[in-house]
Amino acid sequence: MNSDIIKKGIQRTPHRALLKALGLTDEEIEKPIIGIANSWNELVPGHFHLDRIAEAVKAGIRIAGGTPLEFNTIAICDGIAMGHEGMKAPLVSREIIADSIEVMAKAYSFDGMIFICSCDKIIPGMVMGALRVNIPSIFVTGGPMLCGLWKNKRLSLDSAFESIGEYLSGKISEKELKYIEEYTCPTVGSCAGLYTANTMACIIEAMGLTLPGCATIPAVDARRLRLAKKSGMKIMELIEKNIRPRDIVNEWSIRNAIAVDASLGGSTNAILHLMAIANEANIKLDLSVFDEISRKTPQIVDMMPAGRNAMEDLDRAGGIPAVMKRLSEKELIRTDLITVTGKTIKENISEVEIIGDIIRPLDNPIRPTGTIAILYGNLAPKGAVIKTAGLKRTFFEGEAMVFDCEEDGVKAAYEGKIKPGKAIVIRYEGPKGGPGMREMLTLTSIIVGMGIGEEVALLTDGRFSGATHGMMIGHISPEAAEGGPIAIVKDGDIIRIDLEKRSLDLLLEEEEIRERLNKFEPKYKKISKGVFRRYSELVTSASEGAVLKYNY
Repeated sequence: MNSDIIKKGIQRTPHRALLKALGLTDEEIEKPIIGIANSWNELVPGHFHLDRIAEAVKAGIRIAGGTPLEFNTIAICDGIAMGHEGMKAPLVSREIIADSIEVMAKAYSFDGMIFICSCDKIIPGMVMGALRVNIPSIFVTGGPMLCGLWKNKRLSLDSAFESIGEYLSGKISEKELKYIEEYTCPTVGSCAGLYTANTMACIIEAMGLTLPGCATIPAVDARRLRLAKKSGMKIMELIEKNIRPRDIVNEWSIRNAIAVDASLGGSTNAILHLMAIANEANIKLDLSVFDEISRKTPQIVDMMPAGRNAMEDLDRAGGIPAVMKRLSEKELIRTDLITVTGKTIKENISEVEIIGDIIRPLDNPIRPTGTIAILYGNLAPKGAVIKTAGLKRTFFEGEAMVFDCEEDGVKAAYEGKIKPGKAIVIRYEGPKGGPGMREMLTLTSIIVGMGIGEEVALLTDGRFSGATHGMMIGHISPEAAEGGPIAIVKDGDIIRIDLEKRSLDLLLEEEEIRERLNKFEPKYKKISKGVFRRYSELVTSASEGAVLKYNY
């Protein structure tokens, strides 16, 4: 056992004494020690209940003959961090979470690990840490929140954000705004639509890192506690069979995850996180792969925010196992891959039932292609990303309205300055320039709530929440802070977006672009010290997953 290094032999007498100070008996110390990395805290709705899930996991471990020892990682709620300086922190936290797991596993030599997590950066951060450690591991996600209900209208987090624009444009009263605030988030869990948190839960289930059904069982459902216990029991089997994260995460399981994401209309943040996960597994993953898979994978579920279905609906339809069974009908995923069940995907889905009509047939999809598009052009030489779910147009051409930070764009929206036909550019919000690559949900939601979401475009070297929908293009690379062409756009320049051609262009002569770039001086404010300075100095482009450089 790995843990023998901290507990076996005469030399480990003081080590055992310290373990006994925790209340452990000789019998417990002799058993396999399972590290539980839990992101529980009292700050995030998706994490508030993870203490109960941890207790269920521990019960399962003990049933199967192991000794659980729990520690915590940090966790940030993107929704609460949204729209202010705090939004610079979440993506930075992904790397900190991965680091914390690596150092804890190195220090304690666990025999296996269970990762209890929820929400946007926490799930990928833990996967990255698990791949570095590479001991038998299983993930248990916290589950989605139930939808709110007010006046027979279903509500989720995008309802609250978009209600601001509705109020500003006179569509609802202040009293109605307050009701939406009260009823939007009725339970704990990750927000009810297919935003980044639930996208990542779906993706890691598709990759085979959780037990089947884990992504979609609501946070408040007793099935989640039972699944947590079964996960605790299953880790002992994984140790016995020596099945490790790098046996499960490979090129094909990542491609499966992309296909599932494209078929559901998941968050564009999944691109950043899958690239970072691939990087930890030493797998080359280019942006073009996302576009390639999306072009041949139909969208088969109409999920919130652009669609009508919440996570609880997808759960009733059979969850991710049912989606994967549907995709397997035309070999859009590989099913011969091993998972944490100890079985292949094919074995896991063999008896799965697709219930109802939420998961559409492949020959009658919502749209014939998936919901991820990667754009290139003179405005994004290294690529940009858009989620196409719910889009009603594929072409846009308009005058640029340029802001050097998110706050200036939000201020303009509040003042009614953003008009139909404008291409709104928010720059210096990339991984380096932010630093931290802020999401723009506050601004995009105001625009949608005002009723002009289909009449404007928003382009940024930052990123978008999974709750964003519309002609919103992010991850523009190179970013402004690195001298990318987005840095030299001026008010009134014409920008053309052509989704059919996958192009994003600034309609200027090449000579004019070169001249502006030659005169370019970055405007972003450099940070003098601390984690954000370190991150800004070491982070790579969004086109590479915004991972930290190893060769510094």
